[in-house]
Amino acid sequence: MFTRRIGAMIRKEFRQFFRDPVLLILVLWLYTAEVIICATALSFDLDNEVIAVLDLDRSRASLALAERFDRSPTFEVRHHPSTEGEVRRLLDRGEARLALTFPERYGKDLDRDGAAEVQILADGTNSLIALTAVGQARRLAAHATEEILREQGVGSTEGPWIDNRVRVWYNPGLEFVFSVVISMIALGAFIVGAILPTAGIVKEKERGTIEQLLVSPLRPVELLLAKVVPTMVIGLLALGPSVLIAFAFGLPLHGSPVTLAAFSFAFLLSAVSIGVLIASAVRTLQQALFVVLFVLFPVLFLSGTITPIESMPSVLQMVSLLSPVRHYMDALLGIFLKGNGFAVLWPQLLWLLGLGAALFGTGLTLFRRRLA
Repeated sequence: MFTRRIGAMIRKEFRQFFRDPVLLILVLWLYTAEVIICATALSFDLDNEVIAVLDLDRSRASLALAERFDRSPTFEVRHHPSTEGEVRRLLDRGEARLALTFPERYGKDLDRDGAAEVQILADGTNSLIALTAVGQARRLAAHATEEILREQGVGSTEGPWIDNRVRVWYNPGLEFVFSVVISMIALGAFIVGAILPTAGIVKEKERGTIEQLLVSPLRPVELLLAKVVPTMVIGLLALGPSVLIAFAFGLPLHGSPVTLAAFSFAFLLSAVSIGVLIASAVRTLQQALFVVLFVLFPVLFLSGTITPIESMPSVLQMVSLLSPVRHYMDALLGIFLKGNGFAVLWPQLLWLLGLGAALFGTGLTLFRRRLA
């Protein structure tokens, strides 16, 4: 009897979902279009950033280093000011992101000592991009200077060169787009998981059909399960196009698809449980959407997708453990980039299942009290 009742309700929920084009478009948008747009637009990787070069030395070494900057995919030398005042005006107007100044004795100091100073000025109005640009410029200047000295034979007889080779694991190209794609998949799954059951339960309240369901043999837990199961199925099915989009951006899947599906199931359980809790506390769809947005931003900011968890105050680091997105992000990064399985990621799985069970239990209790 239980299976027949819950099966009939689940079929009803699926029919209602596919009859609502707005919800269908929302799910497809969050799992596909939003991932593509954010992965394309949101990037802190520098590409052809405009820089200015003030060369007061005009030596072979300074010209060679400036040329290395211009040939790199990161920077583009577009301005050649002749005074420091011109450099300042270019930075003030935003016409250049970075400025290099070669002092008059740059080439002579490099020939004599094997080292010389180069001044790097950056527009710090956008601090994150400025830090990235300065770091890229310093590394590029160090590597290019070393190559120039080798070509000129400076220091070749003074001793062996140190061959410093840095190896980056899991994301050798340091592709920022990988993090964006994974973040958007997690965010889309959270929004879908929270909104669909919330909208389904609240619409029953607004239409007055919730009373008709309550006089039926359905119990409150069966009613909530009928709202939750379709969301879980739709969320897992919609994960397929997101993974294909991730592949299109070059994101590898080193882990097992089974592991990915298991963690996605646990995460959706937490997300829909939040939706059930919200739906039990509000009366209208407008209130529900407002509360979903209210919950979304703290959950997102405490997930580590924007700011590293380690850089947060210790109190917020503890609070972030209550964010399902944090544990799902850790799992996705491990599955996609590291190839981790349950042996490594079992703490994240326990957190997701525990949060889902606690939230669903709280939502069910509140739902019963509201109905009473």
